[in-house]
Amino acid sequence: MIEHNFDINTQIGGWYMPKKICNDIINHIDNADLHEGRMYVDGVQTIDHKKKEGVEKAIDAWNEDEPWHSYKEHLHKMLMKYTKKYPDINDISTFALRTPYNLQKYPKGGGFKIWHFENGHKGPIDWHRCLVFMTYLNDVEDGGTEFKNQKITTPAKKGLTLIWPAYWTHTHRGQISKTKEKYIITGWYSNLSLIEKDIIFK
Repeated sequence: MIEHNFDINTQIGGWYMPKKICNDIINHIDNADLHEGRMYVDGVQTIDHKKKEGVEKAIDAWNEDEPWHSYKEHLHKMLMKYTKKYPDINDISTFALRTPYNLQKYPKGGGFKIWHFENGHKGPIDWHRCLVFMTYLNDVEDGGTEFKNQKITTPAKKGLTLIWPAYWTHTHRGQISKTKEKYIITGWYSNLSLIEKDIIFK
């Protein structure tokens, strides 16, 4: 498995997903029933193209059909490499892939345009998130991801899968490509002790 090396102090890990899996997922996206991309404002889902513009679809974490089974197998191997590099993450609790992950397609000029992080911006329903993963499914030269506090922009290279902490320390936003559509998968590893307390359902 090929690693994309980032400075270890960024706490961002990167490895490459096989291109065939990326192609299969793009094909699924292009033939799927997608809905307008939504975001949360004060705990309420809303559509605001000035902040987030694109279409998306959720995939159940338990889905074992292809290409999701192969995707999750490779993702798990990446997770093991991440936890070996950053072993302190194992002190949080037991964590696992338990909530739906999102397939997203952004048009030219679209994307998640504002600074945000993945744990807390929805309120209690996403407090369980401890790690984020994201896979770039196609090459977009001007469509990477800016990390505010780490002062880096990760490249949108086909197959590159990032894993990083879900907290405010890793506030980020997508670069807005003026040249190409961008396909990504985004999802979260959950702290199981919080899910067991039903926090995500309140």
